[in-house]
Amino acid sequence: MQVPPLSKFGEVLKFYFQRRLLVIFVFGIASGYPWVLIGSAMSAWLNESGISRSAIGYFGVVFAMYSINFLWSPLVDRIKIPVLSNALGHRRGWILFCQLGIAASCLLLSQADLVNGSLHTAGLIALSIALFSATQDIAIDGYRIDSIAENEAEVQSAGAGMATSGWWTGYAGLGAIPFFLSDSDAWNWSSIYVLLAVIVLAIALLGLFAREPKTDRAIQQQEAEQKFRRDVASHPGAAAILPFAAITMMTLLGWAILGFAGLTSVTYKTWIIWALAQTALFILIVRTLIGLHRNSHGVHASHQVQLTIKTSHKIIAWLIVTLIEPLADFFKRNGTRFALSILLFVLLFKLGEAFLGRMSIVFYQEIGFTNSQIGTYSKLLNWGVTIAFSLIGSYITMRAGILKGLFIGGTAMALSNLFFAAIALTGPSVPMLVAAVIIDGFTAAWSTVAFVGLISLLANRAFTASQYALMASIATMGRTVIGSTSGALVDWLGGNWALFFLLTTLMVIPGLLFLYSIRKPIQAIEQKHRAKSNTGA
Repeated sequence: MQVPPLSKFGEVLKFYFQRRLLVIFVFGIASGYPWVLIGSAMSAWLNESGISRSAIGYFGVVFAMYSINFLWSPLVDRIKIPVLSNALGHRRGWILFCQLGIAASCLLLSQADLVNGSLHTAGLIALSIALFSATQDIAIDGYRIDSIAENEAEVQSAGAGMATSGWWTGYAGLGAIPFFLSDSDAWNWSSIYVLLAVIVLAIALLGLFAREPKTDRAIQQQEAEQKFRRDVASHPGAAAILPFAAITMMTLLGWAILGFAGLTSVTYKTWIIWALAQTALFILIVRTLIGLHRNSHGVHASHQVQLTIKTSHKIIAWLIVTLIEPLADFFKRNGTRFALSILLFVLLFKLGEAFLGRMSIVFYQEIGFTNSQIGTYSKLLNWGVTIAFSLIGSYITMRAGILKGLFIGGTAMALSNLFFAAIALTGPSVPMLVAAVIIDGFTAAWSTVAFVGLISLLANRAFTASQYALMASIATMGRTVIGSTSGALVDWLGGNWALFFLLTTLMVIPGLLFLYSIRKPIQAIEQKHRAKSNTGA
């Protein structure tokens, strides 16, 4: 579908109101809303219960689930949820399953008593919400990319804009509700969380009107599996090593991320051993894959050996295609150097925003804003601003390109943090808060749209959810795991909020410098996809 010129506003409006983009918007709401449950609302509840800033910051380690969801994303790509997936389709089945889990966990959380020592229990329940939500994101991102054909690369920016608008509708629009209610004597946080659970179910009901996108992903995966069955049969000993090495490597990686988040105890000696083990496993997998392909190529080329495919070969081939091939394909298609560069860039790009976002509610409350003011400006106003600039940013990104969008959004994102530093110096000024929220909403929306558009283009359609989850989870690592130390940083600075926000501004600079260093390969990818769009291939 061609992107209409801005002069034809009616056509632009019709373009964004096509059914698949509206569905992406609704699923964006479903993706953003759980961050209210374990993010802003939880921070306010903890703060009003007398929990320390450091504890509130560390409570955010439950978001580590978003940083490691790529570890189980291959399973979401291949396994169907019984009954639900048969009735609704692969992606929608997973989405509804996760939404039901979020609602049930939210109801359990409403029964927690934070004042009288239920903080540990509340943390475990919040962790379950994060787990269901992070899994839901895998399915939702896969659904969004699958809904847009490969020859509609420019439309990915529109999809990213609608997803970002939806996310902020869930996080900021619906996220304002608990702040307004908490200022009323008729509501306490337990009853508010019951209402929040009902809202989850209402969002799930809207999702039932979506249509499952038609793709040839299953065919591509089956073809890859058939190939690996022959490879395994020709070299069974080496092939059997691969799935076990992959499972061990991913387990160690997940443990390391959780350890970095403070959920497990680690030492420097343990980190060294872990790094050596991960390096050895990586080399083993790469060398085994290369040897497997070489051996099987020689056997298949000669046509002299009749291969017998056993059940064990089928199982190993399924595990290889499910666990290894999605990540191996990402490195093979992009080259190891550029693939690693992309992963480092997505980690660095929103690091400053991560620190700012985690402490923003605590900052507003400590500086003197009421919960109603927080709900009005930080949530509702930010919601409207973000939706507007998500759509405007996506349209301009479709026209100007993703690279320019990243530079514009990233630069503005760094400067916007200075407005929060100004508020810290001037006190609770509503006009300053309005200015800060508008500028922050503009920068966050534009940079997110361009960012999501880029990693959507990089995902192979055969392993959509797995490869997107790999990049998105690493980006989320900066926003959640590393950002969980933000409270400790404020305490270390002696509560100097102005200096804290100045540091978050400086954190954006390394990501922008790194983006400049990899601009040429990104431009090449954009040009390749634009050529496909122009030819309709």
